[in-house]
Amino acid sequence: MAYETILLDVTDGVATITLNRPERLNACSLPMAGEISDALDHLGDARVLVLKGAGRAFCSGADLQARGDRTTGAGEGSYLALQGHYNPAIMKLARLNLPIISAVNGAAAGVGCSIALTADFVIAGKSGYFLQAFVNIGLVPDGGSSWILPRLIGKARATEMMMLGEKIGADKALDWGLIHKAVEDADLDAEVSALAARLAAGPTLAYATMRHNILTALEHSLAETLLAEAEGQRVAGNSADAMEGGLAFLQKRKPAFTGR
Repeated sequence: MAYETILLDVTDGVATITLNRPERLNACSLPMAGEISDALDHLGDARVLVLKGAGRAFCSGADLQARGDRTTGAGEGSYLALQGHYNPAIMKLARLNLPIISAVNGAAAGVGCSIALTADFVIAGKSGYFLQAFVNIGLVPDGGSSWILPRLIGKARATEMMMLGEKIGADKALDWGLIHKAVEDADLDAEVSALAARLAAGPTLAYATMRHNILTALEHSLAETLLAEAEGQRVAGNSADAMEGGLAFLQKRKPAFTGR
């Protein structure tokens, strides 16, 4: 389909979803959330996904107009917007069978922060920052932030982000363990492209299983995680990439993974 709020490109195994409302700092409207969900079903032969924002920001948060009339029943409007649009997109990203990279320039605020942090690798330019701005307008974090942040940076720092509503710059985010890498703005695209190419050439099925097992480990017991790992190893071990990896090891060469 033709998208109005995002761009989708799939080239050389790398799918790129660009949030494309630069005049609104890529505020995530209901249509944008729906288009992200749709695009995730149409990634073709991609073996890695890159998320980025057009212009001066990654995403400045939810479009407040999406929350409806804020003078009467605004809370109900927020609930419906989250359950019907934003939360399904977040869950699709979390369960995607591809590794995800977020390229953060400028603001990653509100639900934009959540979208960025669903990635396996978050690379931020030095202008990038992460902001839980909800408290500043009398709201509470959403988009999964209450689940994601304590697991990434611990309860104390997650509480700081949520209750104080202050910007966390790229360097501080790296120091906290919130992101993978902080780079100069001019180097952001090159860093993301290099990592995307590396992941696109990797064992895609194994990556998918790793993503699944990490979620399992965060939500379940050690016993359940051990079982998930064993089941995942059975699937990965029967893949063409595992066979190629074993042969490459024996032959002392670099493996040529095909994603199968």
